[in-house]
Amino acid sequence: MPLAGEDAIVRLRALLLEGGGLMASLVAPNTQSERGRHEAAPSPASIAASGPRAAGSREEYELLVEAIYEGYLLHYGSPRVVLVPDADLRLLAGDRLYAMGLARLVQLGDTFAVAELADTITLSALAQGAGSEKLADVVWDAGARAVGWGTNETHRRAKALVSAGDAEGIEAMRTSALVATTAP
Repeated sequence: MPLAGEDAIVRLRALLLEGGGLMASLVAPNTQSERGRHEAAPSPASIAASGPRAAGSREEYELLVEAIYEGYLLHYGSPRVVLVPDADLRLLAGDRLYAMGLARLVQLGDTFAVAELADTITLSALAQGAGSEKLADVVWDAGARAVGWGTNETHRRAKALVSAGDAEGIEAMRTSALVATTAP
């Protein structure tokens, strides 16, 4: 049984190889399975792509969120597609994947999702900086759900708590990731 988001990982790998250049040279010889998240859990990319806001462009949403998430993993985790031994180059490759995914989202005209993913990148970086990988994971789940389904007051409150470093932030994000949201 394929892992959640595996198809998007394969498509991201192919996109990077097709683009050539330095990024293509950093692509792992074989796609590795997702590390750092529970294998049965859906990836942020598949969460975002399964929502009604992604209707009509599900494969594109899954690919662009996968690119952004891979950029995040280059900064903080175990990337699945791009392997870079040098720490500085790893950060630059991560930034390139952030930019690639966000640019594809701009092409779709979804400024709400651009802002939501920018917040997700920022809040997960704050969580990582505070030493809370669990919070960072929940931020990604909630952010992906907001991209796919929209936002609500519960999600906005959770983002404010995480941004302020409030100890209630992790539980608020968990709740936000589970609450049905409405399109903006």
